[in-house]
Formats: sequence, structure tokens, C-alpha cells
Amino acid sequence: MTRPPIRTAIVTLLACVTVAAALPAQAAVGVEDEGANCAVPALPDTGALPTNAKLPDPFRKIDGTRISTRAEWTCRREEIKRLSEKFVYGEKPAKPQSVTGTVSSSSITVNVSHQGRSSSFTARVELPSGTGPFPAVVVLGGFGADTASIKAAGAAVINYDPYAVGKEGTGRTNKQGAFYSIYGATSPTGLLMAWSWGVSRIIDVLEQSGGSILRADATGVTGCSRFGKGAFVIGAFDQRIALTMPIESGTAGAPIFRGVPGEGAQSLSSAYGEQPWLGDAFGSFTGSPQRLPVDTHQIAAMVAPRGLFIMDNPHIANLGPRSASVAALGAAEVYKALGAGDNISYWSDVSDGTHCANRAEWRTPLQQNIRKHLLRTGSDPGVIRIASKAQGRLADWADWTTPVLGSSSTPPPSPTTPPPTTAPPPPVGGCSATASVNAWTGGFVATIRVSAATAVNGWTVGLTLPAGTAVTNTWNANRTGTTFTNVTFNGQIPAGGYVEFGFQGTGSPGSLSPTCSAA
Repeated sequence: MTRPPIRTAIVTLLACVTVAAALPAQAAVGVEDEGANCAVPALPDTGALPTNAKLPDPFRKIDGTRISTRAEWTCRREEIKRLSEKFVYGEKPAKPQSVTGTVSSSSITVNVSHQGRSSSFTARVELPSGTGPFPAVVVLGGFGADTASIKAAGAAVINYDPYAVGKEGTGRTNKQGAFYSIYGATSPTGLLMAWSWGVSRIIDVLEQSGGSILRADATGVTGCSRFGKGAFVIGAFDQRIALTMPIESGTAGAPIFRGVPGEGAQSLSSAYGEQPWLGDAFGSFTGSPQRLPVDTHQIAAMVAPRGLFIMDNPHIANLGPRSASVAALGAAEVYKALGAGDNISYWSDVSDGTHCANRAEWRTPLQQNIRKHLLRTGSDPGVIRIASKAQGRLADWADWTTPVLGSSSTPPPSPTTPPPTTAPPPPVGGCSATASVNAWTGGFVATIRVSAATAVNGWTVGLTLPAGTAVTNTWNANRTGTTFTNVTFNGQIPAGGYVEFGFQGTGSPGSLSPTCSAA
């Protein structure tokens, strides 16, 4: 999208959640697509797609069964990848027959040839102070990214011109750039996927370079606005990207497609027509996103368990920040199921509404993510911090629950055995509740886990808050005062199972001791 008019406001309320994790920061794997050899069932035809107003279950495979182990995520991710290619972005071709190039302290050259066609492009390099080899962040488009903070954290900047690979301002039958010189001007693949292909070819060259200047195993990507859309797709579709950081990406980026029409964001038809960002096939869904078999919460989840830091602007409705927060919350469920909840962050708590501004609020988490996922010298937890004026609720969009996934070597826990958590086991009969709290000066967020010893069909949780403390926002539960009851999708808990809800408050919560009663 083009830069919208500036609007400024002060965020008076935010939601802040520190997401628990069981795994450290994940190094990028050494292949672009580790699920390429998975046996994926035949994809549905466009005309056979059912209408589903809710977000598709990221854990449910094409054959209708749900994954039960973390190892199954590889091939489930591959299913999401191919569905996204067919219906949203267009195909991302595998590595071409020949990719060569050079890496210096100031530039990268990329030369590609495939089936008798060739193309080339370059990228400019800025090194930080110190002695290499350095990790690097690919910055799309040259604006909106805080390159000074990136270099101050110890990472190089690769300035990537996406238009050299997929040019804007062209029709869908006359696409131009290095990608389309190889695959044809009428390729149904959209610009965002073409830009993704270009970054993958840069990483190919980094891998060949010997790593004396830039490390091929420590690459991040970022960009703002249309280039935030590109960063989002690039990180999802190349598993060598260790850290993905889209900024204010708007429609065709992070916001869920199903949420865009109701939020007043740039419409799907506008985003599809403004530029050929999306694949040609997406034209069938601009008026009916409920028919899409995928949505952006799953595309964000394709990044898991690698680092993901989504930065958003709550002051510009045209960017769809509410829908973007829902995508982040949905992806966070996959991260948690994989034991990597610590590796995802979403931050829209910013006071400056200027589009693509460098913001002080993001500087610390940006550098923390670089140290953790690129330098691998940090262990700061992921944070989901959503401004109240753009607070989406996953409960409004999801009719699925998050499974407890077993490891690849052991079967998953059955519904009759307690899940492997650090929370105390539920009592003999009924339900119990435990609280974890993330507090800051003047406010806090509480996550309440409701556990069942025997099957529960509805629950009520009560608690007492200290004087001067108040609840301001609740998710995944109904609230009356400080009494919370289940919503439709999480009232039934199998024996030994659990569900979670949360709320935000002002003041100091102290030590919370919730009680639970079953219906």
C-alpha cells in the first residue's frame, strides 16, 4: 500500500504478554524448505472449497486428521506452504539450476540461470563495527527499518531492492524483474513471492562465499509497509531465515484475510489490484476470504520455531492492525505447541502514528531479537504487546483448541493423563486454576490455566484483586467483576486437560490465587 495520511494518538491501554517457552532460540535450518519431500495429498480445487468464517485449524491436515507430535509439523507446514502458493501468493520455484555470485564488505552480486534463461541483481552491504563474520539483516526497500539499531546490535545490513527482482507498476501479464526474466512475464506468481525468491538466492550466494564476511546461518529480514508484506512472506518461505521482522505490513501482509473486510483496512480487492503483490489465483477470493483454506495466522506459523517479531501501528486502521494481532495470536498457539513460544513477539504499543517511523518502543526488543536469533548470545523472552485500540481476540476467530504435541520419539499424552506442564496437578474431582503474571509499573497481564481432574462441561473462576487494582481487558473468557466463565469454544475440558484465558489490569496484582468450580 502507499503511505496513508499520518494520524497520531496516545495509546492509553496496552496488552502485554510474555510468552513462555521450552526451547531456546532456534538456528535457521540449512535448507530452504525442509518439507519439500513430504507426501502432500492432492490440493482442493478452487470451486470445491467450503465457506468457513473461522480461521482454519493450523494443526488439522488436509486429510482431516490433526497432528499429534512435533515431528509432524514439518509436513503439516509443507501442506500450508503449498496451499498458500496455490491460492494466495503463487508458486515459489525451487533453487534454479545455477546460482553464483560474490560477497564483499560493500556488496553482493547474484547471477541466476535456469533452463536457458538468466538474470542478475545486486545488493548493498553495510557492516557494523567489530570483526566479522557478521550475521546480517536483509532490509527491503530502504525505509522504515531501524538500520542504526540493527548495526549497533552487531548485525550487518543487506540493502535489498525488491524492484530489481519483481517490479511494481506492471500488469499481471507483463511482470518484470529478475524473477520474471527466468519464469516469464505472465507467471501467476505475485511480487511478494518473487521478492522471497530473490532473498533465497542471496542466501545461496552467502552459503557459497565461505562465510568470511557474512554468516549464511544467521540471516534476518525486515521491511515496512509493502516491504513489510515482503518480509513476512520471505521469512515464511525460507527456513534459512533465522529472524523475520515485518513492520506495519497491512493487507497482504500479516493481517488475517478474514478480518480485513470488517476492520476498515485496505480492502482485499484494493490490495490485489494496486500492485500484483499477490498471486493471480487470489483474485477469486477478494470478495470471499472465508473460502480460503489458509489464512495469515498459518503463514506466520510457517516461521515457527524460528524467530518472528511483528511490529505494527495501531493508529492507522487502513493497515489492519487488529487483524494482524489476531494472526500473531493464532501463530503463537503453534509456537507454544512446538515448545517455542519464547520465539514469537508482536508489538503495536507505540505512541507515534506516523507510518514507517523509527520508534523508540521497538529498539530494545529489536536488538534483543537480533542478539537471540542471529548472534545467539541472548535469551530474552518473546513479548506480545497489543495496543487496546487495535486489540484482536483470537477467541472470536478460532473454533479449534491447541493440542499438546508429543515429541518425535514418544506418543503424545492421552486425554486421561495430565499434560506435561509445571502447573500443579488438578485436585481429585472438578477443576483447579493457577495464575502466572507479567507485571510492569502501573499494570499487568495475568494468564489463568484451568485444569480438570475429571471431564468438565463449563467452568467458573473467581479471584480477589488487591485494592486499587482493576481488570481492563479480558480474552478467552466472559467476565463479571472478577468472576470469569468459559466462552463457547473452551467450556469442555477432558479429564487431565486444561485451557487458558487471560486478562489485563491496572495497578499491582500481588500474588493471585484463583479458585475454580465446574458446571
